[in-house]
Amino acid sequence: MKFNELLPVGSVVLLKDAMKKLVIIGVMPVKHTENGKDVAYDYIGVPYPEGYLGQESAMLFNHDSIAEISFMGYSNDERKLFIETIQKMLDETDAIITQREK
Repeated sequence: MKFNELLPVGSVVLLKDAMKKLVIIGVMPVKHTENGKDVAYDYIGVPYPEGYLGQESAMLFNHDSIAEISFMGYSNDERKLFIETIQKMLDETDAIITQREK
């Protein structure tokens, strides 16, 4: 998935096989696992309408887990610049990795 396809913060979604909606509070969070590997996700969300109730209420998930988008979060020129900047950095990183693998 390209970074520019991610939903804005504030979007409300329902995941597949879920009964409770989540509101997206962040994009591209990284989870540090016990075996020392970092795993990147598309989103971090919390229950809607309750919001953040503590660390255990936050859920990491990917875009392909979304069954329904109930509400699209706010997007403006600032978000567009953020998306463009992050996408450029990711593309440059991918190019460096590809170059090293050759």
